[in-house]
Amino acid sequence: MFLEAQALTTDNAIGQGRVVLAFEYDGRGFHGWQMQKSGVRSVEGELAAAVAKVAAHPVELVCAGRTDAGVHASYQIAHFETGAIRNLRSWVMGINTALPDDISVHWAGQGLDDFHARFSALYRRYRYVIYNHPVRPGILRGQVSWTFRPLDAERMHAAAQALVGEHDFTSFRAAGCQSRTPVRFLECISVKRQGAFVVIDVQANAFLHHMVRNIAGALMAVGSGKQPVAWVAEVLRARDRRLAGVTAPPDGLYLVDVGYPKQYGIPAANCGPAFVRPWFEADVNRPIEPTHIHVKQPRHTV
Repeated sequence: MFLEAQALTTDNAIGQGRVVLAFEYDGRGFHGWQMQKSGVRSVEGELAAAVAKVAAHPVELVCAGRTDAGVHASYQIAHFETGAIRNLRSWVMGINTALPDDISVHWAGQGLDDFHARFSALYRRYRYVIYNHPVRPGILRGQVSWTFRPLDAERMHAAAQALVGEHDFTSFRAAGCQSRTPVRFLECISVKRQGAFVVIDVQANAFLHHMVRNIAGALMAVGSGKQPVAWVAEVLRARDRRLAGVTAPPDGLYLVDVGYPKQYGIPAANCGPAFVRPWFEADVNRPIEPTHIHVKQPRHTV
């Protein structure tokens, strides 16, 4: 569970306006977050259908950040408008009863009138988990990325520090990215090894399409010795996607936290995924206070 245990009470009324949900999902069975054409599974489509059953009317969901096919979320936030009133237990348990097993809602709350799941967010945080072992994983397939080439996590961490700050991330955006600007503020990034696993932990105000996966691919090139540590800084300055190398697969990518101003009452994330969480010290697992405030967030897709 990505949130601290909370009592699913029946003595509070939630609804008649904006309702906020916190939930998680296994991205392997979905063609990403966004609603797709008929017959193609999406997280948005499954969740909207389940919420509609509890609310007794169709709903339109707005999420904190769209994720691509195969990308997971241990902590995702969305809101919707409703005239229905239900208690916390009814919203959470009712929606989960109508959901498939690869999505789970953990919390529901009343959203303030000016709360917006995307525009009110101060930051997003992702973890990219790499299984670095000569033999491919069996049990964790689809949940971690895999490379048999030995990775030097310290070299990867050193190279990644060139990305911290506000930059033009053209070199790390997908060719089809629709964001109006390639400029993002990357607040922090770390690379840590735990046994056979290497974890890239990155937080920014928002991310471009494929930005985290492109960064991961570049850092893996450094970690395997294909590129020098200084190469990542050179690629960033070049503003040329062709120089950054391959896009890492979606399997190991998790949205693990979205931060909001305290007045909105959104519960804090206990950053996942669950099998990674114990490897991080408590102070690393806590949300990192943003060093800037954005009134309106740019388009965010990963």
